[in-house]
Amino acid sequence: MSIWPQLRRSRTVRAGRAPGTVLHCGLMDTMLADLAVSVVLYFDRPLDDDRLAAGLARALDRVPVFAGRLRTDGDALEAVCDDSGVPLDLYAVDGTLAEAMGRVTAAGSELVDPVDALAARVGGAPLLTVRVTRTADGGTVLGCSWHHAIGDLHSFMLLLRIWSAAVEGEELPEAELVEDQDALLDRVLPAEDCGRPGFRVPSAAEAQLLAREVAAGPRANRTVQIYFGGAEVDRMRAEFGAAAGRRLSSGDVLCAHVLGTIRELDGDEAERWLTVPVNARRWLGLSPALVGNLLGDVHLPYRPKDGPAALAGALRAAVEEFPTAHLNLRSNLGFLASLGRARLRDCVPLGFDPQARRFSFSNWSRFGAYRVSFQGHHPVFFSPAANYPLPWVSWTVEGFGGEGYLSTVVLPARLAARVRGTEGRAALHRFRHEADALPASASAVPKVI
Repeated sequence: MSIWPQLRRSRTVRAGRAPGTVLHCGLMDTMLADLAVSVVLYFDRPLDDDRLAAGLARALDRVPVFAGRLRTDGDALEAVCDDSGVPLDLYAVDGTLAEAMGRVTAAGSELVDPVDALAARVGGAPLLTVRVTRTADGGTVLGCSWHHAIGDLHSFMLLLRIWSAAVEGEELPEAELVEDQDALLDRVLPAEDCGRPGFRVPSAAEAQLLAREVAAGPRANRTVQIYFGGAEVDRMRAEFGAAAGRRLSSGDVLCAHVLGTIRELDGDEAERWLTVPVNARRWLGLSPALVGNLLGDVHLPYRPKDGPAALAGALRAAVEEFPTAHLNLRSNLGFLASLGRARLRDCVPLGFDPQARRFSFSNWSRFGAYRVSFQGHHPVFFSPAANYPLPWVSWTVEGFGGEGYLSTVVLPARLAARVRGTEGRAALHRFRHEADALPASASAVPKVI
């Protein structure tokens, strides 16, 4: 074997029946149809790939869209639940689980088979891929990638929970497919919202700049992962909450602290914008078992001179006021419909604006990644795998074994080096005490600061 994964087995997992259900992708689904999302789960025990495949087959019977394929009908995108299947490949690598953890965000780490979103969009390519990698020290890496047009992280985590229950022989959670997202939203959304669409059409000159930014991403940007212990975050909450005069969540303070520290290290004192995606299911009274893309977003200005506590307080207020002051899904539908489906590829989310250094913060904690169990084993590490290294994008999840938090941030290379340096580490961890106990896995992964 070598440090690079060696293919041991390849198969296609199917549910065994094709319901034939056709899901009409909404305007926002179609906006996301050029994107894939990838995550990696690490287990410190060997997992049997036959049991994983059998459990996945049962899960696909409950959530058949993940085993389906996309097709175009006129100018509309559809997902057909035809049970075409999910590729599941087994690899072996002559390296340790800790070494594999250290490569999770590295380009070409080969821990995930990213879904080819563009090929899948025109039909024939899978909407979900699974790669199982066995490490030399008995660990297992489970890399999953799915097409964003069929669902958000909430949707994938629902599939993962069903898959886990199937492997463990437990009762399978319910799942509901959204057969027509636009029709669903039209029924549940208020007649009027904040009036600000979350998308824009860049000029031809800016579109060229954005295209160059995407093309140069792997060379120009670096991914930094930062671990914050639970006690560290508690101290942030206490200090920022006292300054803001309100109770703050861990997500509020982590977003404010990471963004404020990065801006400080960058010497950037200008007012910039922050974008925070929000799972709209709860706010709209929708079933948490709904599969699809049901995301809104909050947009806030941030001035470094106001300090991170002010930002954390503003973020908490915005999230609490989301359905009345920030909900913009009807405005999104109106804006996208006015463009027409043929022009959706000309449109970009407001949060994607690297020239303006617009920061995007996604909070992926509390989705239950560490409650998942396969063959009695829970993940020791869960992380996004950055398919697209675009700057000023971040995700926060629970940390090693579900303890603390792990923030993943993509930054320009020079700034990333500064963040990883002595000054950056000291600034990021000013709330950490020497007596704080860190998970053993954290010290085993040297690239996590």
